[in-house]
Amino acid sequence: MSGNTFPIHTVDKIVAFYRNGVLTGSEAKNFTKSDLAPSPKPESVQMLYMRVLYLLYRFRPECHSIVPLLENIQYPAYYEGATTIMSVCIRMQQFLPVCMVYDFSLNDLLKPKKQRTLTILSAIMNLLHFREQRVEMIQEKQARFRADNDRLQAYTKSIREAEKKIEMLTTIPPEQQAEANELAAALSELQTTTMHEYQEVNAKNESIAEWKSKIAEKTQKLAQMKVDVSNLKEDVGKLKSQIVESPEELKSQMEKMRETVKNIKNSIEEADERVVEMQNMVQGVSHTEAEIQHVLGLLQDLDGSMSNCKQRQEEHQELIAQYEKKQKELKNLCVEEGQLKRALDMKLDKECKQNIRRQKKRDMKEQHVGEVLGQCNQIHQKREEMADRIQEISGETQQLKAKIKSLRDVCSKETEKAQALYNSLSTAMDEFHQQIDARATDLKLNATKTSANV
Repeated sequence: MSGNTFPIHTVDKIVAFYRNGVLTGSEAKNFTKSDLAPSPKPESVQMLYMRVLYLLYRFRPECHSIVPLLENIQYPAYYEGATTIMSVCIRMQQFLPVCMVYDFSLNDLLKPKKQRTLTILSAIMNLLHFREQRVEMIQEKQARFRADNDRLQAYTKSIREAEKKIEMLTTIPPEQQAEANELAAALSELQTTTMHEYQEVNAKNESIAEWKSKIAEKTQKLAQMKVDVSNLKEDVGKLKSQIVESPEELKSQMEKMRETVKNIKNSIEEADERVVEMQNMVQGVSHTEAEIQHVLGLLQDLDGSMSNCKQRQEEHQELIAQYEKKQKELKNLCVEEGQLKRALDMKLDKECKQNIRRQKKRDMKEQHVGEVLGQCNQIHQKREEMADRIQEISGETQQLKAKIKSLRDVCSKETEKAQALYNSLSTAMDEFHQQIDARATDLKLNATKTSANV
């Protein structure tokens, strides 16, 4: 107890803490400083320990006085006085190692000392403070977890709504699919027709430019011709005023002038015809320009629809980005939820293990007591059985010794007989081998004689 890991509080602090946090009702009012100092009272100390056990493990004080009903216990009323103290002692010995107190004994209940009780109570006080802090932290985590669950549900709802919107934006309804296909086919046809019309318009514009250049040249020639005619008329007037012309020359000149006038009229008529053709061409060009403007309007409508599609695609991408962000937040929340569940599971496992260990210890003690009492009864029976068995075994050993002696005599006789048979067989085998060798030498001699005769 010299190297404590918790502070040892004064009597006033301990009394105030246990009156406010552990005891209730009349027990808190009657608990005073005189119960702990100068010499602690065993009743008040036992009452404090019982209340601490009830606060932490919900083990009621009246349960300490219950005597376990066993078959071998006679007169259980004699055990009622000691069961409460022994139960409190056992429970405190199991509980105080959590508070870093490992040497709790029965004297701390029956004859408590001041310093000893103060250290034990301060250790319990330290554990209760730690428990309050942990409970507050767990409550905060539970509140965060509930808020995260609420946010998760809201996020899932918004994600579902966004997915529905995305599906509504991306999918074309079956009623409009035929129209969309028709519009796509019409767009492709319009694009091809506009390309052909653009080519025709360009060709017509080129031909119109050529005709305009030709008309400008002819208009210039006509203007020059008019200027020349006016100049000639002026010259003719001057010449008429100066010269008296002969009728023949006048006729010839008039014929020439008439021919020139006819030529000029023909050229003017040709120019007018060409102007009419050019006007018709211009009207056709204006008509084609109107068609082109109509096509341009359709193309502008298509550009607007394409821009709307792009905007929807951008909205779709933004919704996807939001969906990914929310998925990340969901993953983080799931990780935090898993951590909280693991922490709760660890705590529950620890509590279950402690309860299982306590139950096992109780069962082991009960079994040990029952086994000891049963073994005591069995030992007497086994002694009598072993005595009878020893007598039987001694008789059997004597019989076995007699049998062993008889068997040894029989074995010695049989070994002598076997040795005699072995000796006779070995001699017979030697004789047989000698006969074989003699027969082999005779065969060799006969073979040599036959070979010499041959």
